[in-house]
Parts: sequence; C-alpha cells; structure tokens
Amino acid sequence: MKKILIFLLITISSIQIFSQDYKTINNIHYYDEKTNKSDSYINERCVLDVYIPTTVKNFSTIIWFHGGGITGGEKHIPEELKNKRVAVIGVNYRLSPKVKAPKYIEDAAAATAWVFKNIKNYGGSDDLIFITGHSAGGYLASMVGLDKSYLNKYQIDANQLAGIIPFSGQMISHFTTRKEKGIEELDARIDEMAPLHFIRADSPPLLLITGDREKELLGRYEENAYMWRMMKLKGHKETVLYELDGFDHGGMAHPAFPLLLNEIKRVEKLKAVK
Repeated sequence: MKKILIFLLITISSIQIFSQDYKTINNIHYYDEKTNKSDSYINERCVLDVYIPTTVKNFSTIIWFHGGGITGGEKHIPEELKNKRVAVIGVNYRLSPKVKAPKYIEDAAAATAWVFKNIKNYGGSDDLIFITGHSAGGYLASMVGLDKSYLNKYQIDANQLAGIIPFSGQMISHFTTRKEKGIEELDARIDEMAPLHFIRADSPPLLLITGDREKELLGRYEENAYMWRMMKLKGHKETVLYELDGFDHGGMAHPAFPLLLNEIKRVEKLKAVK
C-alpha cells in the first residue's frame, strides 16, 4: 500500500508528454449487426469512441468505462489521457434499472473483446491493452479482468490484459447489483457480482487507486485495501494500492491519471525486455 501526497501528484501532473497527431472515431457498435438489430437498447447504448495516435505504431490502449453508479453516465475520452501517445476507448454500456446484472458487465466484456479483435487495425498492440474506469467503471473493469468467464465467451483469456487499473471501484458486490436484489446499500456481499470473489494469483497486474479513506464514498478505500491484502495472500505478485490523501471520491480521478500512465510505461518496458 502506498499513500500519495498532494504536492507529489501536482508535480507529476505538470509533466507534459510530447504531443502527437490524433483522431477520434465516434459511436462504433461493439456487438455484431445481428445483436444490434435484435435489441433497440443495445443498438442505442452499446457503442464506443476510439481516440488514437496517428503517428505512433504498436501503441498501448486504455479501455475507459465511465462512472455513474451503473444507473447513469456517458462515454467520454478523459482530457488527462489525450496527447499521451496512447489510444483511449470510451465505452457506453446498458444501465440499471433498464437492465439488471450481469448485462452491463457483459457489455463491458463485449467492448473489451472488440478492442482485442480490432486494435491492430488502428495500429495498436493487442499485447498492451489496459482496462480501467472510475467508480462504477472501475467495478466493471475489475469484473471483466478478474472473472475470466466474461471474456472466455469471446475466446479471449483475461490474462491477455496488460493491466487492470480501477479508480475507486467497488470490490464487494456493487451497490446497484445489490439494490436489484432488494439488498440494502450497507449490507455488504461478496458473491458472483464481487471482484473479491475472483481473487487469483495469475491475474494481470492490478493497480488499485482510491481517494482518502476519510473522504471516500462509503467503504471504498477499505474494500480496495482488502482486495490488495487478499490478492497478496493468494500469491499475486503485482497488486499495488494507492490512497490519494486529501481527495474525495469524485476528486480522486484527476490525480490518479498520472499513476495510470506511469503503470502503462512500467508494463511497456517489461514487455519490451521480454
């Protein structure tokens, strides 16, 4: 576990990386045509935006799931990830209560599978795909990355992911999945809807980032701390936890982006050596 001071994050955030030319392609359907035609809500919601560098080859790709409690929110490309020599995929997914679990997790997996199958066509490397998101988005990233059944449906091993990096994601069952079952918000569960249910030693690198434990939403820091500890006990060698002192649930995202980018650089160097 690592605690990060505000002045250090401000210093890191101020570093500018050499800008490249980029282009954005909006509203790509990540399900096949047959599926889109069979369900109007899938056709409406299950789209993604691709933001790619045009003068870099074999670049890393960040899959970004928006937050919003799984009941709201819209896909976007975070400003903090632009002009950083990486691709960013902003993903929309179906929302509760219009659908219930695990439909939105299945959408996150379908979008991830689309990236694996298509990123080479845009010049990226399918060995350097990182899955992340804030709050509900961090929860979805964790579920897709840790419960291998979701990507297995597409003949993709979740261990092909280069890293799982949730920003303040729930590690117990998400409060929306519990609400759908009539379970109260403070009635914690670790079941098939909880990333903690799928701890394993062979997972891709796992970087957990939360805000200040005294300012975070509910027990978000403690959930992530428990995940960190249990992954260590399981034998996973690359689980790291950062607590961002002074930042609340919403505010922690901005100072977390440099940590995400640093993790990508770390993994890129490791893979280059191999």
